[in-house]
Amino acid sequence: MPVPVVGLIGCGHIGRFHSRNIRGSFRSELVPGEYAAVCDRDLDRAGSFAAITGSRMVTDDPTEVFGLPGLNTVYICTETAEHPDLVVRAAELGLHVFCEKPLAKTLGEVRRMVEAVEAAGVVNQVGLVLRYSPVFTVMKEMMSEPGLGPLLTAHLRDDQFFPIRGHYASSWRGSFERAGGGTLIEHSIHDVDLFRWLFGDITRVRCHTRYTTGHDGVEDVAIATFQHADGHQTSLSSVWHALDDRPSTRHLEVFFEGGYFATDHDFLGPIRYQGRTGPVEEMPTEQVFDRYVEIAGLEGGEVDLARAGMYEDYAFLRCVEEGRPAFPDFRTALAAHEVVDACYRSAREGQEFGVAEV
Repeated sequence: MPVPVVGLIGCGHIGRFHSRNIRGSFRSELVPGEYAAVCDRDLDRAGSFAAITGSRMVTDDPTEVFGLPGLNTVYICTETAEHPDLVVRAAELGLHVFCEKPLAKTLGEVRRMVEAVEAAGVVNQVGLVLRYSPVFTVMKEMMSEPGLGPLLTAHLRDDQFFPIRGHYASSWRGSFERAGGGTLIEHSIHDVDLFRWLFGDITRVRCHTRYTTGHDGVEDVAIATFQHADGHQTSLSSVWHALDDRPSTRHLEVFFEGGYFATDHDFLGPIRYQGRTGPVEEMPTEQVFDRYVEIAGLEGGEVDLARAGMYEDYAFLRCVEEGRPAFPDFRTALAAHEVVDACYRSAREGQEFGVAEV
C-alpha cells in the first residue's frame, strides 16, 4: 500500500487549516506519510509553513512540486481560478488529489476536472467539509427515524462577513475573474451539497441574488428555493455582511409532519428536536459527539482527530494509503455545481430552471 507523500499548493487561510490537519494525521500514527512540499506564490509564506512542517521542498512554482521525486499526493488550496489546470496536471501525472471547494468557476471546467481524475484513476476528494460534521451527521440519522411522516420543508440561513475582511483577509474573493461569483458558489456550495445529502436530489431551482458591495459579479446575497426529487421544497438564505465581530454561522430548521429539528451549529453543538407531542428537547453537545462517533464507527485516536476537526483530511490520507475511493469525491461536487449553476441562471433570467437544463 502506498505511503502518502504530500505536497500542499496554496498557503492561505484554508491551506493553513489543511496543513494543520495533515500534520495532525501523521502525528497520530494512524496513517503513515510524509509532508514533503509546500508551495505558495508568496515564497516567504511558503517558508513559514515549511518551518512548521519540516517539508523538504519550499517553492513558489507548482511544477516543482509535481516533479518532486516520490510525491504521490497533492492538496490544491489556491484561488478557485487556478484549480482546473492544477488538478488536470496532477491527474495526468497520476497524483492523488484533494482540492478545495469550489472546484472551479464554471460548470464546464468542473466537468473537465471530473473527467481528468476519473480517467487517471486517482483518489480524489473535495473540501465539502460538512459531510464530516458531527451535528449534521446526527441530525440526518435522527430524521430517518420512523413515524415522522413526510418532510414538509427545511430552511438554512448561512451568514458570514465578506471574506476579504478579518481573519480570512482574502486577496481574491472580491474578484469575479478569480472566484467565479460570491456567497453562493464560494461559501454556500457547502450548503447545496448539504441539502442534497440531507434532503435528496435537487431537480429545480428559483434564485435571486443581490450585489451591494461594489464587487462586479460577486453577489453578497443569494436566496434560493429548491425542488427536490421526492416532491418537497427547501430554501436557502446566503449572506455576506460587514459584521466583523459576528462568527460564520449556519441556522438550520427542518419540519416533518410529526417532527421538528434545528441547530445553530455546523460542526459541533446541541440539536433541538420535538415530536408530535411534548415540548422541544435538546440533545447536548457531548451526546451529539458520542452519537457521531458511534455512527461513523470511530475508534481510539480517530475520535480525537474528529473532535479536533481533522477527520476530513485523515480520511482522505487513509484512502490514499489503502488505494480506495475517497468521499466526497469530484463527482459529488459536480452535482452541487450543477445546482449552483442553475441558481445563477435563474437569477440572471428571472425564472425557475431545472437542474438538468444547464
